[in-house]
Amino acid sequence: MNQFENQTKFDINDIIKILPHRYPFILIDKIEIIEKGKSLIALKNTTINEPFFQGHFPGQPLMPGVLSLEMMAQAGSFLMLSQIKDPLSMNMFFSAVESSRFKKPIIPGDQLVIHMELVKKKLNLCKFHGQCMVDETLVAESYFSANLVKRIRE
Repeated sequence: MNQFENQTKFDINDIIKILPHRYPFILIDKIEIIEKGKSLIALKNTTINEPFFQGHFPGQPLMPGVLSLEMMAQAGSFLMLSQIKDPLSMNMFFSAVESSRFKKPIIPGDQLVIHMELVKKKLNLCKFHGQCMVDETLVAESYFSANLVKRIRE
C-alpha cells in the first residue's frame, strides 16, 4: 500500500520519498494535490542562495528559464508517482516539450506557484500542462509529455 494514498499536502520530506531528485536539483518545496491523479499546486521559494543565481547572471540574478520547465516536470512526475502503489519503483522521463512560453524573469525572492494538470494519459505516456505564477502573474507555461518507466535500483 502507498503510504501517501490519502494525503493531499506534502512537504519536502514527503516529496523526496517519491521523487528521485536531490539537492541541488530538487526544485519543489511543497505540494498540494487538488484532484487526485489530475491536478496539483506546487510551491518553490527562490532565494539568492540558489546555486544557479551565482552565475546566471552576476549583478542581475535570474532563474534559467529551463529550470521552470524542470519544476513543472518534477510536479507532473509527483502527480503521477504519488498515485502508484510503490512510487520508488517507477520514474518519469521527459519525452517531448510541445510548446513553452517564458513571459517574465524569475528573480531571487519570488515564490513560484506551479499549477500542473494531467491533460491525457495513454498507457505509460502522460501529457501535462503547467503554469508557473509569481504574485498571480504568469511567468512560464508549457505543454509537455513524459513517460512512466521502471526505476533502476542500485
